[in-house]
Amino acid sequence: MTRTHRFLPYSRWPAALAEAYRAKGYWQGEPLTAILTRQCELAPAATAVICGERSFTYGELDAGSTRLATCLARHGFQVGDTALVQLPNVAEFYLVFFALLKVGIAPVNALFSHNRLELAAYAEQIKPRLFIGSLAHPLFETGARESELLTQMGAELVLLDGDEGELGLTHWLAAQDEMAPVTFGPSPADEVAFFQLSGGSTGTPKLIPRTHDDYYYSVRRSNEICELGPHTRYLCALPAPHNFPLSSPGALGVFDAGGAVVLAHDPSPISCFPLIARHEINLCSLVPPAVSLWLQAAEADPSVRTQLASLSLLQVGGAKLGEAVARKIAPLLGCRLQQVFGMAEGLVNYTRLDDPDEKVVHTQGCPMSPDDEVRVLDEEGNPVAQGQPGALHTRGPYTFRGYYQSPAHNARVFDADGFYCSGDLVVQDADGYLTVVGRQKDQINRGGEKIAAEEVENQLLHHPAITQVALVSMPDSTMGEKSCAFIVATEPGLKALALRKFLRSRGVAEFKLPDRFEILDALPMTAVGKIDKKGLRERIAHSLAGDSLPMTTV
Repeated sequence: MTRTHRFLPYSRWPAALAEAYRAKGYWQGEPLTAILTRQCELAPAATAVICGERSFTYGELDAGSTRLATCLARHGFQVGDTALVQLPNVAEFYLVFFALLKVGIAPVNALFSHNRLELAAYAEQIKPRLFIGSLAHPLFETGARESELLTQMGAELVLLDGDEGELGLTHWLAAQDEMAPVTFGPSPADEVAFFQLSGGSTGTPKLIPRTHDDYYYSVRRSNEICELGPHTRYLCALPAPHNFPLSSPGALGVFDAGGAVVLAHDPSPISCFPLIARHEINLCSLVPPAVSLWLQAAEADPSVRTQLASLSLLQVGGAKLGEAVARKIAPLLGCRLQQVFGMAEGLVNYTRLDDPDEKVVHTQGCPMSPDDEVRVLDEEGNPVAQGQPGALHTRGPYTFRGYYQSPAHNARVFDADGFYCSGDLVVQDADGYLTVVGRQKDQINRGGEKIAAEEVENQLLHHPAITQVALVSMPDSTMGEKSCAFIVATEPGLKALALRKFLRSRGVAEFKLPDRFEILDALPMTAVGKIDKKGLRERIAHSLAGDSLPMTTV
């Protein structure tokens, strides 16, 4: 029996805006699967994905995803169904992604670092009919089909990569066409294609419905700005499902341009540098902590720089890149820097390839679409003067209109005009370029004086011995909040007095000087590669309460 198609609910753009976006060619009415269809027409034998010793042409990527889509359609899956997917950086991630799009199944692509808590929360939100995971994850080792988590998910079908049986993902990807044809197709271009995860560092990430129309436009426009083409060989070293390496321009941009995606297990120099040399990588995207590791490796052993000879452009995003770190990239890594400030919710800003160095080093770029609308507002909702910090509000042809089934939260983060308040504190210059100076929730209120954490962090990064820093609030009975700077340093024995003196020499106001410094071997990270400030706040709170924690106070 054929079930009636249902479309997933989401907050739509007002009709007038939607009509304008279509009239301007932003929304072209094509599903994301058109990316693959077009390349199969142009160059089916060109390499699309390299994963370890395996490689896949565009024709093979299309054929494999179609085989899986056909199997799913024969099992009754169709437009409007949902799936929860958790795969590491392997070619199967893209095979599965395109297969689900071809059937109209909207997935949540969980990060491989997510665990039981996150997966259960996602399943509760979307009620997936299908779960696709990997036996490489501890949660889904052999025998895990009877696990409490899978029972809790309630998925009708579970496919596990690494399972050699009939319910193994490999078996379904290789299935031969031995049965009668079945009809299937993607969801309409103005309906939900898949869900992205919000990048928040607190609580379970919220779900962001992305339509084919809005996401495909984001990919195409990113390609135009970043000048991708068949020559592009992109190293995907960040988690493949994350919005940055998926669409800014990311793997989807590379596929749309006819280039090749090379997968790395992680962004460490030991994983990436040999891949860059072997496959002549010319584009890579990283988050700032990974950039610091690359710079340290290149500084410690200049000979490794020969492995980076083909790398022409390094994109850095996901978190604010400090000026001092940004200035080291060209001399130490031998490539250009492009700053990217984007969000899974939509708005993406790029520094342009022909921007002067000072623009690239000091800002996080400007919006990529002519119809990206940006407002920088004070706490009362009034526009701030140019060059002054304020809260970023935005709307546009690829910025969503509401989190999935979250009316209460949406009422807090959207205004009456449909502008989304991202929570970022930014400064906008005369050219429209944005500089991120902090987060609204990252502000420290020290006895009524507001401190933007990233301002102090950027100053500390100018210290020659400091490689990473995170400034967080800590409770104080008198001031309400004080500040604690967690640092990673190459020089032992740094003293708080000397560090405060250093900050004073750089003109930092007295009230902004950290009240406390803690030295760590490494800063904790969230699943998407951002510094886990929530964890650091909990850590210092426990320490002040007298709990024993492994860290060194300076």
